Amino acid sequence: MATSTAQEAVHYDISLHDLNAHLFKVRLQIAQPAAQQTLSLPVWIPGSYLVREFSQQLQGMAVSQHGRAVAVEQTAKNRWQVVGLDPAAPLTVEYQVYAFDPSVRTAYLDQTRAFFNPTSLCLRVWGQDQAPHSVSLLEHPAAALWTVYTGLTPSPRKYKGRATNTYLAQNYDELADSPFTWAEGWSGQYQVRGTTHQWIVTGADAGLDGERLLRDAKAICETQIAFWHGEKGDPPFGRYVFMLHASAEGYGGLEHRNSTALICQRADQPRLPAAGETPAAKFELKPSDGYTTLLGLISHEYFHTWNVKRLRPHEFARYDYDRENHTELLWFFEGFTSYYDDLMLRRAGLITAETHLALLAKTINQVLQTPGRQVQTVAQASFEAWTKYYRVQENTPNATVSYYTKGALVALLLDLTLRLEGHCTLDDVMRALYLRCKGGPMRETDLAAVLKKCGKRDYRPELNAWVHSTQALPLETLLQAHGVAWVNKPAPLAQQLGLRVAEAGGSLVLKNVLRGSAAEAAGMAAGDEWLAVQTPGASEADENIWRVRKLDEVALYAKHHSTFTAWVARDGRVLRCPMRWPETFHAVELRPAPQSGPLPAAAPATLNWLNS
Repeated sequence: MATSTAQEAVHYDISLHDLNAHLFKVRLQIAQPAAQQTLSLPVWIPGSYLVREFSQQLQGMAVSQHGRAVAVEQTAKNRWQVVGLDPAAPLTVEYQVYAFDPSVRTAYLDQTRAFFNPTSLCLRVWGQDQAPHSVSLLEHPAAALWTVYTGLTPSPRKYKGRATNTYLAQNYDELADSPFTWAEGWSGQYQVRGTTHQWIVTGADAGLDGERLLRDAKAICETQIAFWHGEKGDPPFGRYVFMLHASAEGYGGLEHRNSTALICQRADQPRLPAAGETPAAKFELKPSDGYTTLLGLISHEYFHTWNVKRLRPHEFARYDYDRENHTELLWFFEGFTSYYDDLMLRRAGLITAETHLALLAKTINQVLQTPGRQVQTVAQASFEAWTKYYRVQENTPNATVSYYTKGALVALLLDLTLRLEGHCTLDDVMRALYLRCKGGPMRETDLAAVLKKCGKRDYRPELNAWVHSTQALPLETLLQAHGVAWVNKPAPLAQQLGLRVAEAGGSLVLKNVLRGSAAEAAGMAAGDEWLAVQTPGASEADENIWRVRKLDEVALYAKHHSTFTAWVARDGRVLRCPMRWPETFHAVELRPAPQSGPLPAAAPATLNWLNS
């Protein structure tokens, strides 16, 4: 039963057609179609730079006008055309969409919840992208206790005297950028500068400490709004919705203009205090590593509200939903957001300076332990995200660098350099850039211009070296100038050997073999199962051939030998790979520097950038 009447130019009735089969049913009504009407479904969703072919899940399309069936022709992988129409009569298009992807990027439906991005369900009506759109979620017995959550504006219209689950969008872009959660779950909200921030958490267990989640999330929101708008400015949205799903496994988030979809593991949710612990004491509990990661995710996606949803690459001024939208600026929009996400946790008082340095060291090690940093610039990584970053395979770490992690380090270097020179900070640059571009499309030349104005010199040499080349980054020097000790320590065994592995079911399988590593020199390859270690002088019948099932067993049997033989299984055969134990490979640890002597005269107070 429909609960609303279509008054917008384009209207979608969405029903939970079959929960067990995971099928949504969509009824699209076009008030005034073109005589030859083209329809299409996006092939990607903004914020996730991969062609995902959402039309793969669409089935059973039927078109009618004047109560009679009309022929529809599919003209491309995601495009359909209807001809010979009466432009004065409404056109109805019905179809089903299979939805069982638990990620934040597409759609999901079962007996516990419904979630969807309109890019997965809502056909785009060509020629009417800028017309008003509306969506109605139709009643379903199984969803009688469910509530709808979305960033879209509810319709003020009534049906039989009561409100409807109908939501309005100014155009298709606003609709596409507004996910829906329809479910029963834990909910809460808070106000920041008079703006409501709403939370829905699905999939959580009874141990969820919702009070703490709201308290910590509010601190993040307050800190970021103050960052962008000062002490009195208002955020660029009237309402914000956080949609968090807790699952057994999974992690991720996707930003939208006034909402975000998040996934965390249930083990990472904030936990209620143990029996006997007083409410006052629970707020003093140090967050677990998993909960810190969740807070960083919340901070990351919320920061995107300004940095990529408003301020954005000039190539994203208007999205093309039918093909890749390339830009070289993801190092700025994802990388700088990755720099600020944990920094905002520190400034909000949610983590210590030591924890922040540990998170920063983790990012540094991820970049230094990726051979692809010497092959691909971070600008190239941005442009090639569609074909390389999101299409992970065994050679990915050898050929690519992450624009998230290296981009974060570029932000760090710029911030430390600006602070050392004393004219401004990266905070000042971000705000000035937002104002220069009026919270809209930008180019790298805009960033260079703002850096020059704020920093009193030309920073293009740094951008060329750090963004457009594969030169080593001067991290150690700049961090030490800010009172941070750079400590080298032995890297984990996998990194020393040049491997990324999977240990499961008593098997040790190689996922990646890193370029220039001891494992590559020995002839190992991704997909090999490491069976055994043979130490020098041992015959094949010798008891000193050791079966290995975990990587630490390799060190147990072979670390005290300069050379040994690794037995691996590949393509149904056993290969013997002669291996030389590598020189100690170091990882980085960051600590506050001991104050044994004065910092350089130009250096600011130790670690001050972590606080303001």
